[in-house]
Amino acid sequence: EVQLVESGGGLVQPGGSLNLSCATSGFTFSLYSMTWARQTPGEGLEWVSVINKDGTYPTYADSVKGRFTVSRDNAKNTVYLQLNSLKTEDTAMYYCVRGGIVGYRTNARGQGTQVTVSP
Repeated sequence: EVQLVESGGGLVQPGGSLNLSCATSGFTFSLYSMTWARQTPGEGLEWVSVINKDGTYPTYADSVKGRFTVSRDNAKNTVYLQLNSLKTEDTAMYYCVRGGIVGYRTNARGQGTQVTVSP
């Protein structure tokens, strides 16, 4: 059974930082690109970062470029997202998604972890 479990979300002030983790199981992690995506109530899922299979080519949405850093540890079957210089508009439920940008809205994903940025 494919499982993805996100953690690390929370409440933080603007300018703060969080480190999200996504532990996976049930599939060969090293064979998949991984995507981080986020969703706010009433809005669709928006990708924020993608990392390729060996972690050598991270990609970021313009809205988070320079503030977020994606990484992965294939030995631990885990993908990470470091969130720095957080803004109120980063408030969302964050999901890790198996696979790259193509099809990310329908690919397997975890239950999400809530990030709330508020003064």
